Amino acid sequence: MRAHRPTPEFPHHLALLYARFPFERSLADDPISVLRPLGRDRRRAEIAGVVGSTLAIGNTTAIRGAIGRLAGITDGDLARLVDPSWAAERSRRLASFRHRWIRGDQLDHLAEVLTDYYADRPSLETAFLGGWERGGFAAGLDALARTLRGSGRAPAGYRALFPSPLDASASPCKRLTLFLRWMVRTEYPDFGLWSRVPTGALCIPLDQHVHWIAYHLGLTSRRTRSWAAVEEVSEALRRIDPIDPTRYDFVLCHTGISGDCPKHRDLSVCGPCSVRPDCRLWQGRGIAV
Repeated sequence: MRAHRPTPEFPHHLALLYARFPFERSLADDPISVLRPLGRDRRRAEIAGVVGSTLAIGNTTAIRGAIGRLAGITDGDLARLVDPSWAAERSRRLASFRHRWIRGDQLDHLAEVLTDYYADRPSLETAFLGGWERGGFAAGLDALARTLRGSGRAPAGYRALFPSPLDASASPCKRLTLFLRWMVRTEYPDFGLWSRVPTGALCIPLDQHVHWIAYHLGLTSRRTRSWAAVEEVSEALRRIDPIDPTRYDFVLCHTGISGDCPKHRDLSVCGPCSVRPDCRLWQGRGIAV
């Protein structure tokens, strides 16, 4: 079968989708709406970002609820997670925490890893840069994942929370790429606190919604999420906006989350969609936008 490709007008169609997107509606549903008030400075924003991206499993309501519960455990100050004097109380309070398959003892260990890291380094940007400067974005994610995995004994299932694109599984690493987007991009709602990683180097956080839409727009030919699919989609978006390819992530993701993309042909919903002419579901339908 011939590979599906978007129309030559796709960059214009995508720009219209972005320009018309109701950001305020979707910001309230996004996990970063809970994280931003917790990230009052660089250290707190990094901790909020790491914890929030780690918990980014399941629907957005459940994720925001899990972040809110963790904020309650720390009395609204996530920096307490890396306060050595609070370690015993942290373990006690986290003991009963659960979010999907993530447990409190795993988050307690993450806090211990971060405490050790921040003892002599100011930012996780240093960990990412150590790999990125040697081998590009995937190597940077690998270095960051290895940093967060820590060394020594860890709770069951802990290290699986931080996959690397260089692992044999070739994970799409959605949660770590999301963390990078939050830290690097300066455009709202992202934190934009890292200064040495250019936005043009970022790769798309490929969740199920972004992957479904990207596949049907012809940005990737891969039917399953993988690091290869991440690179295909990111490169396609980089050709449209080489300076900031992940600027479209929020719009594509929430187009799926909100139901603006019903994932089947429905003219009553798809009719106003700017990228409908590029969608494989409407290929050859010839209905003008």
